Amino acid sequence: MDSGLFTLFLPLILAFMMIGLGLELTVKDFLRIRHHPKAIFLALFSQQVILVGVAFFICILFKPSPLLAVGLMLLAASPGGPTANLISYIFKGDVVLNLTLTALNSIICTFTLPFIVNLSMLYFLGESQSITMPVEKIIQVFLIILVPVGLGMLIRSIVPQIALQLNRPMRLFSVIFLVALFSYALYRERFNVTEYFAEIGVAIALFCFISFLVGYLVPHLSGISDRQARACTFEVGIHNTGIALTIALSVLSNTTIAIPAGIYTIFMYIFAFAFGYILNKNPQLLHKDKVRTLNG
Repeated sequence: MDSGLFTLFLPLILAFMMIGLGLELTVKDFLRIRHHPKAIFLALFSQQVILVGVAFFICILFKPSPLLAVGLMLLAASPGGPTANLISYIFKGDVVLNLTLTALNSIICTFTLPFIVNLSMLYFLGESQSITMPVEKIIQVFLIILVPVGLGMLIRSIVPQIALQLNRPMRLFSVIFLVALFSYALYRERFNVTEYFAEIGVAIALFCFISFLVGYLVPHLSGISDRQARACTFEVGIHNTGIALTIALSVLSNTTIAIPAGIYTIFMYIFAFAFGYILNKNPQLLHKDKVRTLNG
């Protein structure tokens, strides 16, 4: 389900995009995030608790085959993906919050993901298999995100004018890259799309839509600013399908369990851009956020 070329260049391109993201950040931005523990808690709770419950309910409702059910639970238990930071960057979310959530979520999932998947296998398959979170994947997430972002911040601190000039081109390049990434994912799965959709496509689409909806509504209805709610939307809705695929194919050695993550890869970019477009076209939310900011 993956090519060597894609596997080689995707992390490098993502890292390059993260440098552009870091050009807009300063150390003060990260210091400011400690004053917003509510947003962090709500996003993590949405992803770790609400979405896992939603995935289980969808499995009970749609009654997919046991292996596909395990695959959906594995997907729900996976942390947010690195591209969540890029899409939040494009649609003016709180990128610092995204970076914080990605780092925290990756660490937390080293404990919660094996527990959820083992429990799912016991429930749906009647058997338990001891699995662990691939440590190299966690390290890769940090290398792709934190190191390049730090480099971008360093460039901004040394040559702020150049960082400012690169801002718009980097945003444009990010959009082009993500569209290309989605197109490649669709092309890569072109021979399996019909079969995948027939098996569990509707259930995955529903789970994806609910993921983005929960990611925005939970923080927004709790009084979190629109900018932070946007960040939560993309962090909760965009899963690290690479981790899910790695566990399914390498650890569990089962291609069927990998199918939900493969389908979700296609859906999540469609819904991410759809939600981003809707949020950008909603002036009431933006006005509400400005009023909050002015009122402190």
